[in-house]
Amino acid sequence: MLEDHHVAKRIAAGWPPGDPLLPVATGVLARQAGHSQLWARQLPALRGTLQDAVASAGVQKTFARNAAEAPAGEPVPGLQRFRIASKIVKGQPLGGTDDEWVVIEPVYRAVGLAEQLHGNPRDGVPLLGRFDFTVRCTWFRNWVNSPAGQRIGLAPIPGGPANLRMLRRTLALEMAYRPGGVLASKIHLKHVAVATTEGYASRPGGAQAELLAEASKHESDRNLSLVLAEFRNYQQGILPAGPGARSLTEFFASIDAGLGAAPAAAPKTQRNDRDILNLLTKRASVLHLGPANYCWFTDPSRALCLKLAGTPTADRPLIGMRDSARCPQATHHQSHRPVWAEHAERAKTFIGQLGKTRTTERSRLRGDYDRAQRVIAEIDAAAPPPSKDSA
Repeated sequence: MLEDHHVAKRIAAGWPPGDPLLPVATGVLARQAGHSQLWARQLPALRGTLQDAVASAGVQKTFARNAAEAPAGEPVPGLQRFRIASKIVKGQPLGGTDDEWVVIEPVYRAVGLAEQLHGNPRDGVPLLGRFDFTVRCTWFRNWVNSPAGQRIGLAPIPGGPANLRMLRRTLALEMAYRPGGVLASKIHLKHVAVATTEGYASRPGGAQAELLAEASKHESDRNLSLVLAEFRNYQQGILPAGPGARSLTEFFASIDAGLGAAPAAAPKTQRNDRDILNLLTKRASVLHLGPANYCWFTDPSRALCLKLAGTPTADRPLIGMRDSARCPQATHHQSHRPVWAEHAERAKTFIGQLGKTRTTERSRLRGDYDRAQRVIAEIDAAAPPPSKDSA
């Protein structure tokens, strides 16, 4: 059998697409018969014999005709990708365009279960068919809020309108205020331009600014809750780790000291969460989340990422270039320990798979592994010792 690009050349040269000899490698047959090639003037005389051979034996590729399929392995746990086949309909020709979606494992398993329950599981048949999404959203909310949903621990869904557009907008907002979230939303929602993602409110005039303002408010509220949680951890003896831990601990100490330093004649003391949040607001405004650390961007001149990038006057950190183990404004907390532990385990696995000659890669991975272990040890050391009751 000829390769596909050779078949395309034959069609371009005038061969009929339905010719039974179109995929036959006549040159290989000629060499097996002791000739350098099969000339075009010889083909009419041999066509009948060749067509009989094709009808009798068929045409197959030269190599690996009966090779067993090798399943795609997973070299490291968690690196397997799950894809589902679908169609893009919006903005596409009639019938849509075939496409694949990379999804998380629970979605992949849910689609597989839906295929098993399908009454007509043939290729090309819609998996879910046609139905009213508004009614389905209502049914789903009723089930989540029912005793069945509460029994398995699902959070109740509040009342009000519910439809697919609201779901996509909520998803866009939840992704937008994460690090790199706007670009991730653009890819996941299949938007052509980032401007579409930024203006997903779909209102002419100021939609992009409205979406960004709403995402910024969500980010501010989230930062406040994170800072308050870390302040409560500080009060319980759970301290931060990392190069910026001392600065953050001193800030928390000043807040904690101010709570109990009110004079006796003071009309009230700052003790409830709202008052404490007012004191923490300024520090929360400089908080930036990294995948394995918190960045307290209080002084751009001290930011290691800006020094590495050569942009010391930037007003935001470059999270992708941050080395939180060395940056004086980065801290590590108990919530970051699983990320560092997973990184250390993967680095250890890769080191074990390297050959003896790959000294450069081994040295680099060994440095990453040692750094991760050092960060894990610092996080563990900052945690309070277990109490006798828990022991």
